[in-house]
Amino acid sequence: MHSIHQHKQKKPIAQFHRKNLKPVKAVKESTDPKEYMRDIVGKIYRMLKYSTWDSAQEQLRKLPIRWDSYTVNQVLKTHPPMEKAWLFFNWASGLRGFKHDQYTYTTMLDIFGEAGRISSMKHVFQQMQEKGINIDSVTYTSLMHWLSHSGNVDEAIKVWEEMKSKGCYPTVVSCTACMKLLFDNGRVKEATDVYKEMLQSGCTPNCHTYTVLMEYLIGSGKCQEALEMFEKVQEVGIQPDKAACNILIERCSKVGGTTAMSQILQYMKENRLVLRYPVFKEALEALKFAGESDNLLRQVNPHFSVECVNTKEANDCVTVATDSPIDIDKGLLVIFLKKRNLVAVDCLLEGIMDKKVSLDHEVISTIIEANCSRYRPNSALLAFEYCVKMGISIERIAYIALMGLLTRSNSFQKLIDIVEEMTRAGHSLGVYLASLLIYRFGCARKLTFATKMFNLLSDDHKCTATYTALISAYFSVGRVDEALKIYKIMRTKGFSPVLGTYDVLVSGLERSGRFSEAESFRKQKKSLHINYNLQGNVCMEEKICDLLFAMNVVP
Repeated sequence: MHSIHQHKQKKPIAQFHRKNLKPVKAVKESTDPKEYMRDIVGKIYRMLKYSTWDSAQEQLRKLPIRWDSYTVNQVLKTHPPMEKAWLFFNWASGLRGFKHDQYTYTTMLDIFGEAGRISSMKHVFQQMQEKGINIDSVTYTSLMHWLSHSGNVDEAIKVWEEMKSKGCYPTVVSCTACMKLLFDNGRVKEATDVYKEMLQSGCTPNCHTYTVLMEYLIGSGKCQEALEMFEKVQEVGIQPDKAACNILIERCSKVGGTTAMSQILQYMKENRLVLRYPVFKEALEALKFAGESDNLLRQVNPHFSVECVNTKEANDCVTVATDSPIDIDKGLLVIFLKKRNLVAVDCLLEGIMDKKVSLDHEVISTIIEANCSRYRPNSALLAFEYCVKMGISIERIAYIALMGLLTRSNSFQKLIDIVEEMTRAGHSLGVYLASLLIYRFGCARKLTFATKMFNLLSDDHKCTATYTALISAYFSVGRVDEALKIYKIMRTKGFSPVLGTYDVLVSGLERSGRFSEAESFRKQKKSLHINYNLQGNVCMEEKICDLLFAMNVVP
């Protein structure tokens, strides 16, 4: 604008007097840096992940952005916790002037499908149909994929047939997805028919289509036919990419097709493609089993040093290929981690997250432990967020380190998220730690979190100690009748009260002014104390309960 004004000024600048000056309002330049959409979306993702829904909802209302389907879809694609994603989806439905479209519905459908919530996924699809939302091949393909992934192959094929009957013409992606699920389930003739149908409809196969076909041929022992196809696809101008080569090498390793493997490796060498470490290791073992040389394999993958292969310290290998930026990042990450340069580790990890590169669970566990030991909660949570995004299960000790850090900083919502992920990863929390966390929530008067924590426990962790901790949490917020109800449930389940249980009951009732009931439990405690001295044998869960709650250890 300034240059335009300069261009229009043709008259010479005249002299002026002070009296002619008019006050001119100063234009205040904005010093705030421009906020990009990806930053806004990232902020909303963290809001949904680390805040309660009530808090997140309040923050969402205050955001100065225009809510359109693109923005909502981008938020959903960050995959916030499933429950929050659904609440956000429904919250957006109520916004003035906003309407969900096929893109937001399909992404929500994907979230449920990936989580294995097939009934919820079908519900979303049914909503699309009822509301007259346009359903295209992308939606049908997604539905078909998740149905087959859950084992409902026949139902997935019905979706394929429905898609065609509705006049929604299959694309190369939907045809390839259908072929893949049919091949994987041994329905070769049907998969071949889909391929023929695809060609007849004028759909041109892409690299992924041919990869599915070659993968099936190798798996069926027809390695020579697969190699012929591998050559032909190059002749028609399709170059197999890194993903295709990794899939084919992995399949060759499993069936012992070392001849086909060598030709694919030669192609990779000429085109500067490399293998993922698990595939490299599997190929190495296949060659060793066949008694063949692994020189070509190592030439293709120079970033895996001889010393680090087949050892427990494989993840510490820092010899990287100069032509592979991803492997350079991994190598630098390990170097900075060894030197405890955690600021540099944070910067590298953010870049790796953006590229969606998978790290070994031991490396990421070490990053979390290092940040926890230095009391760097944001960095530790960044590494944890990366694990969740990439589906990596870290070591149990890393989860516990995170829980300790978040407990000290009173970050209770995040603490629950850690416990959920730990449980999902199959790690046992332990009766002592579970009881301690429920008790800690009670001390903070966070009954909702205490209850959620208890419900997350497996049946073998629901015992006298954890029930007592939950009773203590109810007493902490003054809900005496419900605390006694929990006690009755505990007895119904066959768990006997111990000294710690009675101390919690007596103290809680006395603080509530219910002295007669407290006296009744005090008498039961005395009776139990006598039996303790006579029997002397107490199980571990009861010992934990006494350790935590005996001698009036009540908030």
